[in-house]
Amino acid sequence: MDMMMLVQGAACCSNQWLAAVILSLCCLLPSCLPAGQSMDFQWPAVDNLVVRQGETAMLRCFLEEGASKGAWLNRSSIIFAGGDKWSVDPRVSIATSSKQEYSLRIQKVDVSDDGPYTCSVQTEHSPRTLQVHLTVHVSPKIYDISSDMTVNEGTNVSLICLATGKPEPSISWRHISPSAKQFGSGQYLDIYGITRDQAGDYECSAENDVSFPDVKKVKVTVNFAPTILEITPTGVSLGRTGLIRCETAAVPAPVFEWYKGEKKLTNGQRGIRIQNYNTRSILTVSNVTEEHFGNYTCVAVNKLGTSNASLPLNPPSTAQYGITGRAEILFSCWYLVLTLSSFTSIIYLKNAIIQ
Repeated sequence: MDMMMLVQGAACCSNQWLAAVILSLCCLLPSCLPAGQSMDFQWPAVDNLVVRQGETAMLRCFLEEGASKGAWLNRSSIIFAGGDKWSVDPRVSIATSSKQEYSLRIQKVDVSDDGPYTCSVQTEHSPRTLQVHLTVHVSPKIYDISSDMTVNEGTNVSLICLATGKPEPSISWRHISPSAKQFGSGQYLDIYGITRDQAGDYECSAENDVSFPDVKKVKVTVNFAPTILEITPTGVSLGRTGLIRCETAAVPAPVFEWYKGEKKLTNGQRGIRIQNYNTRSILTVSNVTEEHFGNYTCVAVNKLGTSNASLPLNPPSTAQYGITGRAEILFSCWYLVLTLSSFTSIIYLKNAIIQ
């Protein structure tokens, strides 16, 4: 601050001590010292204070024995001179827990309060100063992250997560999945040739130990062509109800079609009922007749492709007297055993008669 401006400002004040303090403060500024000269202070030259954003900072300064008045400066601006407040900031005040204390209190500190502060105490002979460097730490805050996105399988994906804080926060990524795969730190996450297994939520965490990490998520949906996982029948008997279930994997959900041979099936057609769900289709045949037996095909279609699978719907094996399947085989075996036993008995009886 210019010497003449300070002197003129002091002349406007009726308090003679205040003018003296202002002059002394000017002499404390490095720009006022002659080249090569320095002041010998008994107090420590610099004291560091670290405070979190939003908290109250207490910059300690005391009036030693023989000291009369004190003053506080922020860089080259006067905050307090004695009991007179020069700053218009309502958050700033002087702490007076004792007659000797002349500490500066700053409530709800912000990053703009970061920097050096000087306490000057006027003694009988010369001023003494204490410089306090206030460092304001700021909690991490994610201010920009990629929006939820939908991509096709095999494409490259780049996610971004930007955060502020002091100290500068570190950023890490995690895939929210059963394996919870961790990725390296960095603002950008690149995934090359993404697969369906890599779909889901990606969590960005910004951390700097000032407070809890700030966490946000971005959802990545991966489209892929349908794949039929399973096609199975249940209960096929004449006069009863038959059912075929078709299970698929696809994103987006597929559209289903059913065919018997080459003919497309529709709801209500000769006892046919089709129920479609997200990735599943169920074909129900009511009151099964001979006409319903044949080859059935499930077709799943979405914008990325088509998949199909077929299943024969055949009548159950039949035999005389209603014996079917394994029972028929078992009956045949017993019949063979009885036949062989009878043949052996006849031979034995013939030999006995001859003898």
